[in-house]
Amino acid sequence: MTHDIEHARKTAGDLDHSSGFGNEHSSEAVPGALPVGRNAPQRAPLGLYAEQLSGSAFTEPRAHNRRSWLYRIRPSAAHPPFARIDNGSLRGAPFTETVPDPNRLRWNPLPEPAPGTDFLAGLWTLGGNGDATRRTGMAIHLYYANSPMTDRVFSDADGELLIVPEHGGLLIRTELGLLAARPGEVALIPRGMRFRVELLDTTARGYVCENHGRPFVLPDLGPIGANGLANARDFRAPVAAYEDIERPTQVVNKFCGNLWAATYDHSPLDVVAWHGNHVPYVYDLRRFNVIGTISYDHPDPSIFTVLTSPSETPGLAGVDFVVFAPRWLVGEDTFRPPYFHRNVMSEYMGLIEGAYDAKTAGKGGFVPGGGSLHNMMSAHGPDRETFDRASAAELKPQKIDDGLAFMFETRWPVTATAQAAGAAHLQRGYDNVWQGLERHFRP
Repeated sequence: MTHDIEHARKTAGDLDHSSGFGNEHSSEAVPGALPVGRNAPQRAPLGLYAEQLSGSAFTEPRAHNRRSWLYRIRPSAAHPPFARIDNGSLRGAPFTETVPDPNRLRWNPLPEPAPGTDFLAGLWTLGGNGDATRRTGMAIHLYYANSPMTDRVFSDADGELLIVPEHGGLLIRTELGLLAARPGEVALIPRGMRFRVELLDTTARGYVCENHGRPFVLPDLGPIGANGLANARDFRAPVAAYEDIERPTQVVNKFCGNLWAATYDHSPLDVVAWHGNHVPYVYDLRRFNVIGTISYDHPDPSIFTVLTSPSETPGLAGVDFVVFAPRWLVGEDTFRPPYFHRNVMSEYMGLIEGAYDAKTAGKGGFVPGGGSLHNMMSAHGPDRETFDRASAAELKPQKIDDGLAFMFETRWPVTATAQAAGAAHLQRGYDNVWQGLERHFRP
């Protein structure tokens, strides 16, 4: 295990990248492997097979079209039949084990897994909405792993995966090349992309948003102008790196909510060259260019959106990924933490490090690796301790740099799985954090 981690760390430290979100990237691990001037020549260079991986319908508008051409040692079609395997703690949409719950819910971090648990086996579904078969909605998963995926590869036909490490780094080997994602960074794996996860530390823990709807894009900036929030150039795509390995490899596919597996006689991560825009990325959340108030009032959290999955209704997201990154608070005569509110959207919040300025940290509070779920129209806001402190605070410029929190915000209610609704690490009495908010009204 120690050797595996050391090798993964060295590999992660030597990685090259290509920059730019939504770009038309191209890369070849062997000179001359990438065809010039055409996608599917009669004979692909170096005896490779040409194959297109489509993340959108062929006829979607150019601005929305996602596809990559892969030049690989063997075509993906050369595989034995897939058969159902046990889903473990992974669940898929639609979520029908329980009913949507209007109560505010909060969980402690996942308990430690059994020895030998890799990223795939360590996935644990908290809940979600929509229907994977209709490519709508999203799912929220957590993961806790203590072993690398060895001779095992995963792909998700149901949606793209936004991986948010909270503890321990990941080395992600994809069909298009290698990416490293550490706490404070996120990795975006496109729908259908095969990948394997190795560990940069003895254990790794974090969150996953599975987006069944339209692929994530950078939000429009509107009156903000041309710059701000997440900059496209800060997203890092891999460069081609292939495996020429001939030994049994289990390929696991999440399809319509269930896991299916086939044993190949080779590694399917054998793409020698590729070009296209259906690609994985890593993004450092500390590079998020926060836009906020410099006069009065607290802005709506939409101002902190990193990525959004648009719906058919303009301005209404299937799911947004929002980050509460280090920033200055300078609002005058302003209650600076997030305000009390009820929202038509449903919010799942997680904590990567430190503390969140609207919630009390520490044992029994909002801690790294934990999370809270506030479904649509569930009243929430700062807890009593935070309210008392912020109401009496001296309003001098304040730098928030001791925490990194995020939110998966979705247009539909999140239905918790039975395992999440009955989990031992579900915090009982979460409502108590708002008790003691006194009456101050004096007519």
